[in-house]
Amino acid sequence: MCIRDRYKCMYVVDGGHRAIKFSRLEGIKPTIYREGWHLMIPYIERPIIYEVRSHPKTLETTTGSKDLQTVDIGVRVLYRPNPEKLPDLYRFVGKDYDERVLPSIINEVVKTVVAQYNAAQLLNQREQVSFAIRKTLEERAKEFFIVMDDVSIIHLAFSPEFHKAVEEKQSAQQDAERAKFYVEQALQDKKSTIIKAQGEAISAELIGKSMNPAYIELKRIESARKIAETLSQSNNRAFLDSDTLMLNLVGPINQKLSSLGDKVIPHQQLRILSLIHISEPTRPLYISYAVFCLKKKNT
Repeated sequence: MCIRDRYKCMYVVDGGHRAIKFSRLEGIKPTIYREGWHLMIPYIERPIIYEVRSHPKTLETTTGSKDLQTVDIGVRVLYRPNPEKLPDLYRFVGKDYDERVLPSIINEVVKTVVAQYNAAQLLNQREQVSFAIRKTLEERAKEFFIVMDDVSIIHLAFSPEFHKAVEEKQSAQQDAERAKFYVEQALQDKKSTIIKAQGEAISAELIGKSMNPAYIELKRIESARKIAETLSQSNNRAFLDSDTLMLNLVGPINQKLSSLGDKVIPHQQLRILSLIHISEPTRPLYISYAVFCLKKKNT
């Protein structure tokens, strides 16, 4: 019969696969067959082939955190059947073990682990959460003869209300930091103003101590010279009172002459006249700072 049905007497196990046999007489045999050609009894035995390479599976679920925040989380796992437990896997779970077992245990494990963390920890300790999910999922999958090669979190989001609360909190923190900066700036401005005022006070005190009549008279003469130069450059002719423009440079002399006149020339009245004459621009500049004359007149 094997010669006539030679193709039914043999089967092939491809790379990355394992096979077991189901016998109509003995049931599932414990022997696991690797890659290559293998023999079987036609009509009595049939091969059951499993792919033992890793398969990806993604599952998204909605759960709650420790602080009762709604969390949308997506998990991607890499799984494969345990090659040493293929007879038990087929006996208790079946060929479609990934559809029967994985959705339920992944949902259960993810919700159990996420419930142990609050929203801030889920964001800041994402790697730790992923490791906890993987460790727990490996223990649960081992009961169903499934091996978990990798578990990772690919999606993590919160409700719109949570995002709005976070934005408001960040905005409040920024406002607080801005107000703190303004306060510090005001304090620095206050210190700067105080230091500047103290410096000006010290400067005024030093200038006041260094002041003497000769220095004041020198500054007055310099100011009179600047005023006279400015008036001389004008196109108009001006006759102005020298006292008004600080140009009465013979004032001190007049005072001395007045005092001498009272002592030396009694019963005489001293009259002082000061006049400023600004020449026209076409003539040589000549400034008469003071013209005075003494006139004696009997009382």
